[in-house]
Amino acid sequence: MNRISFRQGMLLGFTLIVMLLGGAAIHSWLVVERLVAQSRLSSEQAMQLAAAVQELGERTVDIERSARQYLVLDNPEFRQRFDQHLAQSLTVIDRLEVIAAEPLGSLLGGWRMVAEALRGGLENNIPQAEIIPLLARLTELNGLLKQSGQRWIESRSRQALDELEANRLLLGGRIGLALIGSLVVALAMGWWLVRPVRHLEQAIVRLGASRFGEPIRVGGPADLRQLGKRLDWLRQRLAELEADRERALRHVSHELKTPLTALKEGISLLREEVPGALAAGQREVVEILQHNVRNLQDQIESLLTLNAAAFEARRLQVGPVKLRKLLGAVVHSRELHSQSRQLNIVVDAPDAVAMLDAEKMTVALDNLLSNAIDFSPEHGEIRLVATHGNGLWRFDCIDQGPGVAEEDRQRIFDPFVQGQRSAPAPRQGSGVGLSIVRELVRAMGGTVQLVPQSASGHFYVEIPDEL
Repeated sequence: MNRISFRQGMLLGFTLIVMLLGGAAIHSWLVVERLVAQSRLSSEQAMQLAAAVQELGERTVDIERSARQYLVLDNPEFRQRFDQHLAQSLTVIDRLEVIAAEPLGSLLGGWRMVAEALRGGLENNIPQAEIIPLLARLTELNGLLKQSGQRWIESRSRQALDELEANRLLLGGRIGLALIGSLVVALAMGWWLVRPVRHLEQAIVRLGASRFGEPIRVGGPADLRQLGKRLDWLRQRLAELEADRERALRHVSHELKTPLTALKEGISLLREEVPGALAAGQREVVEILQHNVRNLQDQIESLLTLNAAAFEARRLQVGPVKLRKLLGAVVHSRELHSQSRQLNIVVDAPDAVAMLDAEKMTVALDNLLSNAIDFSPEHGEIRLVATHGNGLWRFDCIDQGPGVAEEDRQRIFDPFVQGQRSAPAPRQGSGVGLSIVRELVRAMGGTVQLVPQSASGHFYVEIPDEL
């Protein structure tokens, strides 16, 4: 079965379920058709029997009348009528024998014998005293035939009901077995198909978390096993790329920072005029070199920080976090920074617990708050607000600074992008803070957005509520 593909397995499972349920449905339909046919036949036979017994009773009355008239008047015409009525009655007897020969057979045979005796008596001119009992016997036999016919009809009705009840139980059992079989097939196919899908999901989660050391093995259908092999190849390839990236970062750190440090120290010696006195033009050149070296060092450190943040963003550690405590810790870490600008930071958060990566959320909010402090005017106010709605936790950071220029709004989250509007106070920044925020928030399945405003800065983060 391992060689069956996912599509073939699904088709086989649905085929088995359709066969089980369809077979039960077809069998039920055939049984119902048979019962309907038997019921129709029984109804027709009952109607024919009742009509024949009634007709026989009427013919018996005619036979008795014509026989009495013949005995009294001795008219051949009445004898002819007697023979006609008797022949018609015998025809009815033949129909009754066809309809219900078994339960009425003895009575019908007795009726024939009495009728033949009555005919012979009239032909032999036996006394009327012997004819009258024969006529009374015919009437008595008609009553017995009517009673027996009624009992036969009731017996057939009970038999039909008993058969209907037996088939109802049988059909219920077979339908139940078909449903149980279909459920077993569905569970078996679900286990066979869902289990490898779960393995694939777990493998993808491990790849997303940069856990490349564990091989990926997927069972089940052939195409899913092949997909598992492809994912394992991707795991190996990602592991190689991750190793290359780490080597490249170490190379950048070593090959650039080491000579940059030597260059920085050399410029410092020149600036301090250790080799000798500098002219005014030479001092200006040294100042330019020192400024550019400092900027280059900041860019390299920012690049390393951004790559490190992107790498760490894939390692989630989600757990229950008290929102007020989280926002309070972020504000406390920036207390000296905010006091230097004489800013008032307002925290508005519910007394609730959210499932978050506390470390990454703290870094993201700290970057947003740091930017807000840098761009806020002195004695201004910054608001950190946490709200819940539509299955999301939303964190707003609102300041009273100049905001983001319209031309910068589309690229404000790109690395090394700094807005055109300057901060009220000098600041050191490389433009990777918002990029780090975006990487961390994306890792938690959320988004970070800028609310377009002409005056103040307003950023918000939305994280799915996992509780």
